[in-house]
Amino acid sequence: MDLTDVIRTTNACRYYKPDPVPDDALLRVLDAARWGPTGSNKQPIAFVAVKDAGKRRALHDLYQPLWDAIVPRYRSGEAQAGFKPGFIDHVDHFARHLADVPVLIVVACDMTQVTALDANLGRLPLTAGSSVYPAVQNLLLAARNEGLGTTLTTILAMAEKDVQAVLGMPAHMACAAMITLGWPAKPFPKRLRRKPLTELVHLDGWGQAFPGAEAF
Repeated sequence: MDLTDVIRTTNACRYYKPDPVPDDALLRVLDAARWGPTGSNKQPIAFVAVKDAGKRRALHDLYQPLWDAIVPRYRSGEAQAGFKPGFIDHVDHFARHLADVPVLIVVACDMTQVTALDANLGRLPLTAGSSVYPAVQNLLLAARNEGLGTTLTTILAMAEKDVQAVLGMPAHMACAAMITLGWPAKPFPKRLRRKPLTELVHLDGWGQAFPGAEAF
């Protein structure tokens, strides 16, 4: 596929076929992930590809109560800013069928090898993720190129110690994310909905328009 088409059609897939994912396709996707840039090329991340049905069920059983605690806020409208009608039903279906997705990929990060340079700014630190999520995006795009659907979720990080126990992960390996992977039960979108470029880019200073951005 053309790279632009891959980028513009890699959506969050919440409905999957039960068909297994061939190991060669899975390995190509994981190989793409390892080329993501990391700080000082320390490469602090690892991926646990979970195909075993019992372990997928165990991860689901950790995920489901976390989602059940969050979803009432969305149902009530407390945290439903900008959601399209029916959106929560799709996410709820995803959570309740997590164990049925053929592959669950837990993204682990060696916390002894990352630094949050913005940790003292009085807000949530962001910079440590720069050594994790570029590789995750590589994985998502490579999966789309294979015709595989994915969803990135970070909810399972709240049950990190339990995830470590299920998968035998060392204590210094944090649960940075989980990615579901399988054959999509619904067609990929022709193009994702995103804000226009004119709302996102500034030239040489905040609020300064970038001429030509309206053409995109």
